[in-house]
Amino acid sequence: MADLPARESMEFDVVVVGAGPAGLATAIRLKQLAAETGADISVVVVEKGSEVGAHILSGAVIDPIGLDRLIPEWREDSDRPLHTQVTADEFIYLGPAGGLKLPNVFMPKLMNNHGNFVGSLGNVARYLGRKAEELGVEIYPGFPAAEVLVEDGKVVGVATGDMGIGRDGEPNASFTRGMELRAKYTIFGEGARGSLTKQMVERFGLNQGRDHQKYGIGIKELWQVRPEKFQAGLVRHSMGWPLPNNAGGGSWLYHFDDNLVSVGFVVHLNYKNPTLSPFEEFQRFKTHPMVRDVFEGAKRIGYGARAIMEGGWQSVPRLSFPGGCLVGDSAGFVNVPRIKGSHNAILSGMLCADHVFAALQAGRAHDEVASYEESWRSSPIGYDLKRVRNVKPLWSRYGTAAGVALGGLDMWMTELFGWSFFGTMKHGKPDHECLLPLSEVTPITYPKPDGVLTFDKLSSVFLSNTNHEEDQPPHLQVKDMGLQKASEHDVYGGPSQRYCPAGVYEWVEGEGGPRYQINAQNCVHCKTCDIKDPNQNINWVTPEGAGGPNYINM
Repeated sequence: MADLPARESMEFDVVVVGAGPAGLATAIRLKQLAAETGADISVVVVEKGSEVGAHILSGAVIDPIGLDRLIPEWREDSDRPLHTQVTADEFIYLGPAGGLKLPNVFMPKLMNNHGNFVGSLGNVARYLGRKAEELGVEIYPGFPAAEVLVEDGKVVGVATGDMGIGRDGEPNASFTRGMELRAKYTIFGEGARGSLTKQMVERFGLNQGRDHQKYGIGIKELWQVRPEKFQAGLVRHSMGWPLPNNAGGGSWLYHFDDNLVSVGFVVHLNYKNPTLSPFEEFQRFKTHPMVRDVFEGAKRIGYGARAIMEGGWQSVPRLSFPGGCLVGDSAGFVNVPRIKGSHNAILSGMLCADHVFAALQAGRAHDEVASYEESWRSSPIGYDLKRVRNVKPLWSRYGTAAGVALGGLDMWMTELFGWSFFGTMKHGKPDHECLLPLSEVTPITYPKPDGVLTFDKLSSVFLSNTNHEEDQPPHLQVKDMGLQKASEHDVYGGPSQRYCPAGVYEWVEGEGGPRYQINAQNCVHCKTCDIKDPNQNINWVTPEGAGGPNYINM
């Protein structure tokens, strides 16, 4: 690449990477503390989406504890983001033709959704963004943080990506240099498998002494259903069919707002069969006799996918390092059996802000705010995660049927007696090591979509409003194309074609043999390729500008 001009820089007290619930809660809490004490603190948030909320995707049934603590008056606001409270809470174990509804009395109290809200987490983020700006937080959407600035072993800020770099790596006529945003503290709230967070974990050894992280992929559709099919506040979760017993996952079906139904499917990424397709399993799920009726005469209006952090209590990395901290799903604060993480994301942002504010008031800069790391396990976040810490390992070890039963027993024991017979279990192998060679499995075949209830990937991606500038360096980087052919294709049968929910990866047969085609324009930023590739040969980095999905009401 040609020599580039030096970046311009701006100075702040705190830079927050990611305008999700955790990052925005951090910014809001810092400004609240400054207002309470008369301090003058500058806070900026950079967000890779085209607007706040554009890249936010979740089910979502939201525990309001985080919002209640951050903005106690939110329920009285005219622009409040959540309106539908849970009215019915169902849990079903599905078989191929029917299902067994589990009585709520058998479920641990922590699994009860009454008092929670159904809605769009993207709209919650937009609401928090407005509140942050009212307090004086600067928010820059469409400017992905592409590089961490490290000096003398300390994080001193981030740099946004250059724009106007062609596919050949050379600047073009529209070239604009990125900006350095320097800060006394930099907070990373990028969500699951954040590209900069991944670098920080490796650079500072944040996962030393911790179990490795585990992941799932969540795929979601938004439907407008007929009024007679709509049940405001109905929350239904299921496990079982269509997944085999040795592949963990489950579904959700939520009714909210104006005849909207959020339907989604989670597949744990430790599955073994390389021909399994999470997207196709989701499409099959909708055809179940206990599911399909709600979509009769309905219209599909949204689609998206996102990786989910599932390691929990034993996999949370160290949260602090010189000059920075991790918050929200960058840290892995999802409660897997509850399928909830936004409440812990907000609480972690507030907790981080409290400790960073104290450091700033003490005149400290670029050091490690170790008190944040030392405090989270004794906070409500730690209480929430510790009591469910064995659910995921039990599920992985014993399969869905036995694992769910043992996980339920473990949650009851923890809830009633405060201890677990299992102690704290290990997770087993990392997800990318779980695939078996194609020669050792029975290939799965899936039915063709009908275009009414079930769909293909490309028509689905269209609904995500995904777009990328085509003339830019690839943001999906294959480190060794020879290894991809010799292993990903020849040994595992090309699983990237199946685990990607957006049709990004294809093995195209030709006269010279199979060619690996990457349709980066389709990428919805789910990060599954970065997680599940069996050789860790695919690296996801931020694309140029505001590329990616533009989710509405997701």
